[in-house]
Amino acid sequence: MTRTILLTGGAGFIGSAMVAALAVRGDKVVVLDKLTYAGHRQNIDGIKGTVELVVGDIADGALVTALFAKHAFNAVIHAAAESHVDNSISGSTPFIQTNILGTHMLLEAARNAPRTHDFRFIQVSTDEVYGALGDKGVFTRDTLMQPNSPYAASKASADHLARSWFRTYGLPTIITRCCNNYGPRQHPEKLIPRMIINALKGEKLPVYGEGKQIREWIHADDHARGVLAALDRGVPGEVYHLGSGEEMRNLALVTLLCDLLAKERPGRDYHALITHVADRLGHDYRYALDIESSHRALGFKPSVAFEQGLKDTLRWYLANDAWVETMVNYKGERRAA
Repeated sequence: MTRTILLTGGAGFIGSAMVAALAVRGDKVVVLDKLTYAGHRQNIDGIKGTVELVVGDIADGALVTALFAKHAFNAVIHAAAESHVDNSISGSTPFIQTNILGTHMLLEAARNAPRTHDFRFIQVSTDEVYGALGDKGVFTRDTLMQPNSPYAASKASADHLARSWFRTYGLPTIITRCCNNYGPRQHPEKLIPRMIINALKGEKLPVYGEGKQIREWIHADDHARGVLAALDRGVPGEVYHLGSGEEMRNLALVTLLCDLLAKERPGRDYHALITHVADRLGHDYRYALDIESSHRALGFKPSVAFEQGLKDTLRWYLANDAWVETMVNYKGERRAA
């Protein structure tokens, strides 16, 4: 049975992976994307299937209401977000407008529109809502949320809204919280593509502080598969953790990228480009998720091993200079119009 899914932020990095996963299944995907600097048509142009792109803001009440009136959505996968932590520190307003007010608009539209019996609202969130860990332990689904950046606080606020719309109004919301993502089409501002692009140009590879921060990494395709598992088998009102269990210090990750680059593009001492810079404000030390119970409940298991996925990601960037150039210079379609 073909389902019609509203996917917000589908022209971005993680969203485009979800569009591809849904299209493979034969679902009709209506992508709502503002096409600011991080979302681009080229991320979904090559996807085969029934994909409709609507350029617009999730905080635009008239637009969102009209979409729900036009389509009998079986589900909303809400992946749209301002997501770069550094940007949230230098200017938090877009994060409040998109991540909080935009989420509120979507929840209200979903609540007030006619819904199919199997309707689900998937709130795609992050492990950063929990704050930071020390060297040991993991975030469980019972961990108190203690966000430490404006970005994380805006996502925690959106999660609270989604939960309350289930408790108060009975809207069947499900929250997924994922660890750090990597893979093709990730915006050049993020750690892995930034290091690859800088290294190829012979520019410095900036590492915050001593680079001892620890992150858990999952391939965007696995993240998409996990979200679809939550859509198919998740229970409304529940929170599910999507992760890999594969952790690495930031400095070790950058060093590994240099090792891989030396094999793929020899002739330069990439390691000599590593440069330690002043640490970011409020930089969390470590994130790690308790994933066993969530994965078991959803029948989900990541399939991309980190080092192989990293090699494949590096090779994708090496083979897609035109994509990189477009995204580096792209300021957003709506702004440019």
